[in-house]
Amino acid sequence: MPFTEALRRYVSRESPTGDPRSLAALAEVLEADAARAGFSTAREAHPTGDHLIWTLPARDVPGEPILLLSHYDTVWPVGTLAEMPWSIEGDVIRGPGVYDTKAGIVALLAAAERIAEQAHPEIRVIVVADEEIGSPTAGDLVRDEASRSRAVLGLEPPHPGGDLKTGRRGSTRARIEVTGIEAHAALDPDAGVNAIDELIDHLVRVRELVTGRPVLLNTGTIAGGGRTNVVAGAAHADLGLRFIDPADETAVLDALRALQPVRERASVSARLLSHRPTWRPGPAGDDLLARIRDIAAGIGQELDGRPADGAADTNTTGALGRPTVDGLAPAGGGAHARTEWVSSASIAARTDLLAALLVGLS
Repeated sequence: MPFTEALRRYVSRESPTGDPRSLAALAEVLEADAARAGFSTAREAHPTGDHLIWTLPARDVPGEPILLLSHYDTVWPVGTLAEMPWSIEGDVIRGPGVYDTKAGIVALLAAAERIAEQAHPEIRVIVVADEEIGSPTAGDLVRDEASRSRAVLGLEPPHPGGDLKTGRRGSTRARIEVTGIEAHAALDPDAGVNAIDELIDHLVRVRELVTGRPVLLNTGTIAGGGRTNVVAGAAHADLGLRFIDPADETAVLDALRALQPVRERASVSARLLSHRPTWRPGPAGDDLLARIRDIAAGIGQELDGRPADGAADTNTTGALGRPTVDGLAPAGGGAHARTEWVSSASIAARTDLLAALLVGLS
């Protein structure tokens, strides 16, 4: 099947995170295409969307499998296609999810078909349903598969220009929750404990905690209370945190877990909504990158790699010390933006590269 036709079919089935019906519709199409490419298919079921697990049996190459990580959820709600339609203009293909990261699935399946008669190790693929919100239900599955794999290849978009990704910032979504006591704000204010005031004090403390550290902190949402004449009885805030250094990650997350109330009769707690540990470059990843560069050179492609700011499921595998390289999806741009696009020529080039890696990394 031509690359563009397969991608058009995937993009036409919008698949926002957390929409199980839409995800299931695309999953059926992906599984049928994976089966045609030679994979056996299975699912790990979750209420918010199933994770897809594909296996291409080894052919004359024993030992540990190669693990590939991708996802089929996007940041775009159903209906985006009406405002951001599928289009092709020269080398540029546009549409919600083309770059992040449905084109990567297209390239993988085309590569698998190509190597069907060649010697290769077992190929395992996980296509995650909730990657765009930190893969809160996929972490255990990814860790388990990575622990028995010879190499992990991430099918996230590459750096601009096509270079690969050899490390990632740690990424955590955390929620601070405060419970106070409601009371009439004018007649009996001292009987109450204002949860919003308590929450603000903790947000200031967290800001002070990260000051001077190479940590990105974004207070993304705040909610609480209900009426101006009622002392707020509950409030919460969701934080986005990015880390470069695992030591800073540990210090900040430990401090969040240890939060204590400022006001008597208030209670405060913090919990992680999703967590991807810091993945720093190391010898295992460096060796894998060197092998990938050599294989790429053998088919006339020049590649390099460096760490990235964004997070993905390869954070988990890289932090475990497993040989991991990401950014193997086709080149393009505009991830999470209405300018999202992918290069048609790069889909073909990445298919060539993936086919060579699935055979050459044995």
